[in-house]
Amino acid sequence: MTAKSKEELAQERLDARTAKDFAKADQLRDQIAALGFDVIDVAGGFEFRTKERFPTFASTRDLRPIKINGDIAIAMIVDGFTADAAETVRTIKDHTNTPVIALVIDDPAELVDEIDTQFQLIAITENFGWGENANALLKNISSKYLVIMDPSTRFTGDAMAPVLAELSKGQYSAVGWRGGLVNTEDEWRSVDDKGTGEVDVLFSYFLAINCLDATNAGGFNNRAIYYRNADIEFSLRLRHANGRLLQMELPLEQARHHGYYDTDEEFREVQSKKNYDRILERFRGKSAILSPRR
Repeated sequence: MTAKSKEELAQERLDARTAKDFAKADQLRDQIAALGFDVIDVAGGFEFRTKERFPTFASTRDLRPIKINGDIAIAMIVDGFTADAAETVRTIKDHTNTPVIALVIDDPAELVDEIDTQFQLIAITENFGWGENANALLKNISSKYLVIMDPSTRFTGDAMAPVLAELSKGQYSAVGWRGGLVNTEDEWRSVDDKGTGEVDVLFSYFLAINCLDATNAGGFNNRAIYYRNADIEFSLRLRHANGRLLQMELPLEQARHHGYYDTDEEFREVQSKKNYDRILERFRGKSAILSPRR
């Protein structure tokens, strides 16, 4: 899908102002700003002034509200391997015009070249962990629904239309690509993938949520420094708040999962265990919150 140039957007904005459609004009101004320019009204037309292409904050605690056009947006937490994340962004753009926001830890590198009216980049220099980052995106992005996805997940088709259609029915608080049922026979220590259908758990490879339901359930756990098992804990929070979760087949594929395979092994295992220990402490044995067995 071809994005409009700043000149085309500025002309549309000028036309909107002439028609006194100031809401549309403001929307177009924001789109031009996402391209890295302020549009200045001058006699007979407009001109551009270069601005900072993306904001940088000390941490997610300093983030400001992010306005989104439409009901759904995609958010990624990018901690290194930005070239791979950029490739993922390109696959998204090839198949949908859904807005994309990348929260980048420290150096955005190759992702800067992907900034346009569809893709926003936010950099932070201090990382308080995956849970806080995910909650900051949930809190500040204005859309009704939000997809939290891993930078390793690639689009092979339009995954957004079926997800939005399902969420819009109001039956599910979250839908996703991979998930499963908690294995009660091993005392909740594993999750079994049963394929499409209602599930107990969805993974953050691609996790689409109703933002209000997620907020009411308490969001993600801020104590989750690492992503692994944090998505399971979040899923069970949703189930505990009477939310239902749906696993779907979607046109997605996973490239090398750097967040797992290229993370320090000791850090990965220690933080994953901490996340799962919280799950066992709070939820183990509460079978009433689980989805029907199949």
